[in-house]
Amino acid sequence: MTDSALGSLADDEARDDEVAAATDAIVARLGGGRFAVELSRVAEVGRAPGITRVPGLPNWLAGVANWRGRILPVLDLRGLLGADTDPLDHRARLLVLAEGSIVVGMLVDAVEGTTMLGGDVAAFPPVSGPTGSGLLSGQVPRDDGPIAVLDVAAVLRLRESLPRGRRTA
Repeated sequence: MTDSALGSLADDEARDDEVAAATDAIVARLGGGRFAVELSRVAEVGRAPGITRVPGLPNWLAGVANWRGRILPVLDLRGLLGADTDPLDHRARLLVLAEGSIVVGMLVDAVEGTTMLGGDVAAFPPVSGPTGSGLLSGQVPRDDGPIAVLDVAAVLRLRESLPRGRRTA
């Protein structure tokens, strides 16, 4: 092989590594903030269903919903993340998050589209309180403002804070 062919091969491998490091994410609006959720953690996106509140649960656990014939715990993280908790409107969506056997729904005010997360994820400054900032793995700068990156594993660990008899999934 010639030097130029080897250089081209090295460039292709570097590009492949860069693409592998980049991750697709859904951009969702919660209150006035924008949050990215890794696409690999989102099983489904749909219209927000009717939710049945369960007494005695913290506010971040909105209740349960019948989602495609199964009972799905539904989270509303807006309060934990310091976002407005105004009533949801017709743009509200449910992101169904899955990790192994744990499946939950997360209410969002709207879904704005997708973005790529790559090496530009920076640390997120802890401004929304100890619980809320613990749910974020970083932020990505964009021309139209930063997007916070939601740590889905941390969100799913919230269930550990529920009283023992109230754990879902």
